[in-house]
Formats: sequence, C-alpha cells, structure tokens
Amino acid sequence: MVLTLFLSAWLILVLLGTPIGMSMVLASLGYFAYAGIGINFAAQRVVDGLNSFPIIAVPLFILAANIFNASGITRHIFGFATSLVGHFRGGLGHVNILASLFFSGMSGSALADAGGLGKIEARAMQEAGYPHDLAAVLTSVSAILGPLVPPSIPMVVYGVVSGASIGGLFLGGIIPGLLCTAAMMIMLYLVALRRDLPIEPRATFKEIRQRLAKSFPALMTPVVIIGGIFSGFFSPTEAAAVTVVYALLVSRFIYKEMNLSRMWQCLYETVVVSSSIAWIIGGVSMMGIVLAMENAPAQISALFTSLAVGPVSFLLLTCGLLLILGCFIEVLALLLVLVPSMVPVALGFGIDPVHFGVIVIMTLMIGTLTPPLGMVLFVVAQSHNFPVHKLAVAVIPWLAPLLIVLLMMILWPPIVTFLPQWLMGI
Repeated sequence: MVLTLFLSAWLILVLLGTPIGMSMVLASLGYFAYAGIGINFAAQRVVDGLNSFPIIAVPLFILAANIFNASGITRHIFGFATSLVGHFRGGLGHVNILASLFFSGMSGSALADAGGLGKIEARAMQEAGYPHDLAAVLTSVSAILGPLVPPSIPMVVYGVVSGASIGGLFLGGIIPGLLCTAAMMIMLYLVALRRDLPIEPRATFKEIRQRLAKSFPALMTPVVIIGGIFSGFFSPTEAAAVTVVYALLVSRFIYKEMNLSRMWQCLYETVVVSSSIAWIIGGVSMMGIVLAMENAPAQISALFTSLAVGPVSFLLLTCGLLLILGCFIEVLALLLVLVPSMVPVALGFGIDPVHFGVIVIMTLMIGTLTPPLGMVLFVVAQSHNFPVHKLAVAVIPWLAPLLIVLLMMILWPPIVTFLPQWLMGI
C-alpha cells in the first residue's frame, strides 16, 4: 500500500507538469518524512548517485553534439545525403532519414538530432512543396536513430546501471539502426508513390565526391569512437572526451565555423541539458532507497517471473510495459528506475544483457514519439512550427516499421549480438 501511494504521488506530480527529476525528489522526500529518514542521508544518496566515472560520458557526448551543430556540419550532412538518395521518389524524405542516420553517429541523442537537423530539414522540405505533416513526421521518427547508433547517451546510462559492456552496446545498436533506416525508407517510398511526392535532380559523381569530402571528417566520428574502444586505446568514458576534442578540431580547423561566442553557447546548452539529467539521476538515487525499503525489485521480479513463460514472452511483456510507461515518464528516468530490477530477471531467462539493453533502448525511443510526454514530438513541433497534437496523430502509422524491427530483434537475437560477439567476443 505504501509503495502504491508513493508511485501514485510521483505519477500525479509528473502529470501536473512537475519536471521529472524534481517530481522524484519531492515524492522521495515525502516518503522519507513518513519513514523518519533524515534529509542528510537523502542528500548523500544524491551525491553518491552522481559520483560515477562512466556518467561523465553523458555531458561530454552532449557537448560534442552541440559543437557539431554549431559548426554547420548539419548542412554538409544534409547535402551529402541529398546527393545519395535525393533522386528517389520522395527524395528529400529519404534525405531526412539518411541524414539522421549520419548525424546519429555524432550526437547520441534523439533530441539533438530533432533540434539540430530538424530546422534544416523543415525548411528544405517545405520549400520543395512537401506536405507539412510529412516533413514533421519524418524528422520525428528518424530522430530515434540517435540513441541506437554509437555514440548513445541512453546506452551509456544503461551500461552504468546494468553492468553491461558499453562498447558491446554501441556495437549491438548498429544493425538495428540500419534496419530501422531501411524500414522507414521502404514505408516512405510506398507513401511517396501514393502521394506523388517530388524527386530531386540526380547528383553527378563529382557532386557526390565533393559533398562526401566536406562531410567525411564528421562522418568519421563513430569510427574514431568504436575503433578506439575496440582497440583498447580508451574506455567508453574516455571515448566521450576524445569525441569532444575531435569535434573541436574538426569544427575549428576544417569547417572553420567555431569561435569563442559559439563555444560559449555550446557550453551553456550542455550545462542546461546536463543539469536536468543530473536532477533525474539524483532523484532516481533517492527513489532507489524507497524501492529497496519497500522490496520493489523482488516484487517486480516475481511479477515478471509469474507472467513470462520464456525469454520471448518476457521481452514482449517488458516492451509492452515500457511503451505504456514511456507515454508518461522520461527515458532516462525509466532506465534508472526499472532496469536494475529487470536485468536480473532477464539474465534468469538466459537473455544476453547487451541484447536486452538494445531492446529496452529501442522501446524507450519509440516511447519518445507517443504523447503526452513524447519529448521528440515537442522538439519537432517547435522546429517545424507544427501543432504537437496533430503531429502526435500523424506519427502513429510510422510506428509500424519501428515495431516490426523491434519484434525482429526480440525473435532473432543475432541482429543485436552478432557484432559484439564477432568483434569483442562478448
């Protein structure tokens, strides 16, 4: 009963619009007052939750994404993608998806993709006569590629709380990311035929080569990250620092668009986003005390064990739960609250932790496209100047290809585990 009241109070605060991190803190403080736990102990738990070396990678990857955005790389990425697929039916729609795939190898964040490329994609597609709703929908669904293709901020967080290899998670997300890209482009092609969408002129080989040369330094970012981790030159956290240095060098000496003013803006935006994430991590650390005292992990484990009859049914139940909760709760909060309780159950069913992690992250990314708390929808609605309630309705059919890929990942684990096992032996 106490646990039910605690969780109900938390959800009520979330639905009332309280920031997710603050809602966790307030609900936890209420429980501490009920249980007679001192405020000093609660404050120490917040500090302990943030005192983690791997967590340092999160603000560093955010900073790298901001630097790339400020350097104008999004224009070069969009131009290169246009030269590759613009001549297909619905060309700029395919460009939208492919550019998101390229940019995901630099940002690791769905919101960075939606906010950075989104404005360029919106302007280009509207000027070419594409329906406003389609442009906004494609920017929304393609933005979820950010956390699937390395680097990935949610994968870093999952690796921290689950103990799974972050390098293995980075590798495990590559094939699902490519499959999602292909699935979205197939659906777009069918929609383009039905709606007779425009085609861009076919680029010459010289144009492709020139645009590739401009974008190549930025496109090498995931190669630097994965190559360094795989070769043992640096850890995933160190890889984040290397990514920041690489982004600075590329932005300053190759694209030559970085200056002190833009750098200050990048640092400011990084601090704002990172502080909100820190609130969530701190709030989850406090909630962890409540969940442990109320024996929530054991209850969750018992519930899933009683309902699931095998690994496939367990994964389906997990995805269903996360899709429902994802309508109301932010991605990192769900990762930090539920994953520590669910990973032992997954291991009990013989599920590879990397396989489980990529499925969880993919499911949570789909949740960012669903109201009322679909954060990607709000960012895209702003960048495309499109009503968020109309975007929420328009995006529903486009969830189908993503759910199909998710089901494939559940039924055939090698989609996720092949690259980590081949390249890292895990």
